[in-house]
Amino acid sequence: MLKRAWTLLLSIPLVAGAADGALPARPPLLPPRPKVVIPAPSPALKAALDATTRGGLDDLALAGFSGQPLAGWLEYAALRVRFDRLPPARGAAFLATHAGEPVAAAFRADWLAALARRNEWPAFLDAWDPAITDPALRCLRLQALMAMDRVDADWTAQAQSLWRSSGTSLPAQCDAPFALLAAQGGLPDALRWERFDKAAQAAQGAVMRSIARGFASPADAAQAQAWAAYLDAPGGDVSTWPKTARSRLVAAVALAKLARANPDRAEALLPGVAQALGFGEAELGRVRYQIALWTAASYLPDAARRLAAVPESADDDSLREWRVREALARADWPAALDAIARMPEAQRNDSRWLYFAARLRELSGDPAAARVLYAQAAQNTDFHGFLAADRLGQPYALCPRMLQAPASAKHAVARDPALVRALQLFQLDRRSWAVREWNAALAHFDPTQRQLAVEVAQDNGWFDRGVFGLVNVGGQRYPEEQQLYLLRFPLHHTERILREAARNRLDPAWIAAEIRAESVFDPRARSSADARGLMQLLPATAAALAKSLAMPWSGDDDLYDPDTNITLGSAYLRQLLDRNDGQLYRAIAGYNAGPAPLARWLAQRPTLDPDIWIETIPYRETRDYVMRVLAFSVLYDWRLRGDALRLSDRLLGRNDGPRKGFTCPAPASPSSTPTSAPAQDARKRP
Repeated sequence: MLKRAWTLLLSIPLVAGAADGALPARPPLLPPRPKVVIPAPSPALKAALDATTRGGLDDLALAGFSGQPLAGWLEYAALRVRFDRLPPARGAAFLATHAGEPVAAAFRADWLAALARRNEWPAFLDAWDPAITDPALRCLRLQALMAMDRVDADWTAQAQSLWRSSGTSLPAQCDAPFALLAAQGGLPDALRWERFDKAAQAAQGAVMRSIARGFASPADAAQAQAWAAYLDAPGGDVSTWPKTARSRLVAAVALAKLARANPDRAEALLPGVAQALGFGEAELGRVRYQIALWTAASYLPDAARRLAAVPESADDDSLREWRVREALARADWPAALDAIARMPEAQRNDSRWLYFAARLRELSGDPAAARVLYAQAAQNTDFHGFLAADRLGQPYALCPRMLQAPASAKHAVARDPALVRALQLFQLDRRSWAVREWNAALAHFDPTQRQLAVEVAQDNGWFDRGVFGLVNVGGQRYPEEQQLYLLRFPLHHTERILREAARNRLDPAWIAAEIRAESVFDPRARSSADARGLMQLLPATAAALAKSLAMPWSGDDDLYDPDTNITLGSAYLRQLLDRNDGQLYRAIAGYNAGPAPLARWLAQRPTLDPDIWIETIPYRETRDYVMRVLAFSVLYDWRLRGDALRLSDRLLGRNDGPRKGFTCPAPASPSSTPTSAPAQDARKRP
């Protein structure tokens, strides 16, 4: 039955209609599952919630909303603006009424901070929850106990626990408890050194200097200050330092930090420092690792030598990958192939390195060995799997799975109070509150219920739950959920996407892929850089585009309108494609990294083939982004048309090439599974 569902899914395209002739009319992939729409909050509640920001909602007005799903959040919003004068009994009553609900946790954190500002310490302690882990609130609790003259052995133990909890800076709320702890002799030098070492490991010079001021011995304080100064500006004389593990730690961390900005300087300083302090393999490995990494990432001339100098004990997967990239950048195929062969088996058999092991064998004149490895890579539904399938001329691997739970189970999930509150809060654009309720709902769902919750969320326009509610959830991994492609790759605003694709002579699957990568179809998405909307456009860029297109533009918030965002974003993609001679992979890199880095990378490695050039992009974010968007484009082609343009044509901007289908390959038996390198090349590392 499942195999039959796959056959249908792979053979019948999704789009039911087309705009401007972009695609022919087609039937849906499968009969759609019935949607479950959560009733929107009442207009009166929305107006009341807006009124809370002005403090215009009293208890009598709140009573009129009792029984509504969001009554607790409305009350929280109304009380929060009164925290400076709210009676403690009123706050305690709220916490008791909503015990165990996400709104109680949100209320409690804000209420405790307000009670501390008011010096209402008895009420603070009454409202305390032992499950709180926030350091600022924990330090405020210590202040409450101080104010109530309840400083005892337990108080000291808790203060010491907070002190040693981190080598980074702790909140200002901890200053008073730590001052009292020190005055009472609760911060002996041994405890100070413990945190000092953590700060050194974390390269926190300011924290080290702060700790140093409290040492009883002037000599210890002076040495600690010298260590902190060296961490921030390595290069001074270390020959007078004590030959201790702490000296070696500080010096190694300092040189490793320096290597990020100036690997040449770090390498020049290393021999003298290592000899003066007696560096062992651990310290040498720490520094040489960073020297090699940042030299390789910048493709500097000494990269191969520095990579070879890293002790085996300091090696890791990241550095092994950079050995391959560095060799690829030099077009040294034997060195790149050798670097792949030296990887541990699990890393070597990742689709990325299977593909490049095959590609390098092909470039080295061994097509038979290449085909074996391409076949293994092509089993994967990802960027390198698709490229490998193109090399073999075979269909793409895709094994979609549909939710099989009955409608009754979906309706039961949709009635869960936490999920209802989450979706209504999402509809009100209260995202952080919505996520609190979403997480509370998922905490008591089994995997099937969680998958249904994602479907219900998408029924109600919360599309990114297909990313944040599947595969990696709550610290656990559910790899089989990768096959829920219709949930993981939502498709919305299809007519606008098709229309703008036709207008700008673009592949609509690329536009959809960019939206999936940038916002997961969230029209209200906003980045820390103020990029907004579905395609995450910067307001200045969008305003200029709107002017060039003679489009109405009333301000930055226009970008939250899906039609406006897709129209402007598609025009911008057209500009990028034209600036990059129609080379799609370059346009995608420029969309993520900007024109200056892109120009630098093209100048550094102008002759590399696209697949190799992409792998040698220095920025991990951009490197993965280009691969992700291109792979997403294949999957959205499948969603839009049921087949796909070949990825090897797509990345070059060729939209009129041959198309290919999808198939669900049978799992390879263990005995027939090829490895990515012959046995004599597979030098495993301990």
